[in-house]
Amino acid sequence: MGAPTPAMWAGLALAAMLLLAQSGAAAALPRFAEAPEYRNGDGCPAPVAGAGVCDPGLVHIAMTLDAHYLRGSMAAIYSLLKHASCPESLFFHFLAAEGGGAPPVADLRAAVAASFPSLRFEIYPFRADAVAGLISASVRAALEAPLNYARNHLADLLPRCVPRAIYLDSDVLAVDDVRRLWETRLPAAAVVAAPEYCHANFSRYFTEAFWNDPVLGARVFAGRRRAPCYFNTGVMVIDLRRWRVGNYRQRIERWMEMQKEKRIYELGSLPPFLLVFAGEIEAVDHRWNQHGLGGDNVFGSCRPLHNGPVSLMHWSGKGKPWDRLDAGKPCPLDHTWKSYDLYIGENDSSASGQSRSALSSSAALPAAVFSW
Repeated sequence: MGAPTPAMWAGLALAAMLLLAQSGAAAALPRFAEAPEYRNGDGCPAPVAGAGVCDPGLVHIAMTLDAHYLRGSMAAIYSLLKHASCPESLFFHFLAAEGGGAPPVADLRAAVAASFPSLRFEIYPFRADAVAGLISASVRAALEAPLNYARNHLADLLPRCVPRAIYLDSDVLAVDDVRRLWETRLPAAAVVAAPEYCHANFSRYFTEAFWNDPVLGARVFAGRRRAPCYFNTGVMVIDLRRWRVGNYRQRIERWMEMQKEKRIYELGSLPPFLLVFAGEIEAVDHRWNQHGLGGDNVFGSCRPLHNGPVSLMHWSGKGKPWDRLDAGKPCPLDHTWKSYDLYIGENDSSASGQSRSALSSSAALPAAVFSW
């Protein structure tokens, strides 16, 4: 028998990850400081009595919660509240892994409520077995986590009265009012809005077998609104009603099933989204996803911001700012992320006060990058 191939090693890593998700005890969650409280400014919509999550004045934000990325999620929430013109109008929908080694939902709820006592939010349990049979080995084990695929189930999990949601990865920071992104116009033909990157080499997201297949390749994208372009699924505005009507979760899963039969891509949850939506999304200004700050999927090296204004920073890639900071090898932009970090280290008894004051004293981006 020959030496194991990279695909075989990736398959073994995926099997181990799924086994871990089905068994074992959850580790204790890290501690976080309480964030400052932010209130609505003038001109914010008045809440509708008794409407709850169905209040039409709410801005709905969906994210995942898990043990390793919880530190990132807390910083992201903090940044969204700080820069929102109407922070009390934000409603967060958190998708959390259920069972096995995942933190109990009650513990996650307590952690979020302790740092953000006035936050309006709900947590939706997501079971790994909902997608485990569909996940294929990827170039990086973290991309194979079942929770990465929870975004495909947003329309099934969120209340039917929620018309749309902004989906955000846990490794982002908002430095602008998220309501501006929320108000993105979605024409009748569009289900998803996101920044598009048409300069990227779109063909590299799929294998040669895909492009050479007589019934796949370019034929998959024929007849779409525009030529297909890469977009990052870590920042999306999704019309949940149109998603349900169009059965888009099932469309994505059909491509995942095909991937199990013939390897048509290498990267986790992104390619099935591209296969369904590339050329069909509504483009959003690039300022809303300054992505790639975590480097590539192998080395996670430092990267600068792209040219142009910035509304949201995204540490997509292998390098996460909290990991690099803890390792004592931060990239320059990681210091900006640190100013939103609520994490209390084991030996940091005064971290609560430091976290609250950090926003006014730590690294910041030049004011010009936020200009509209």
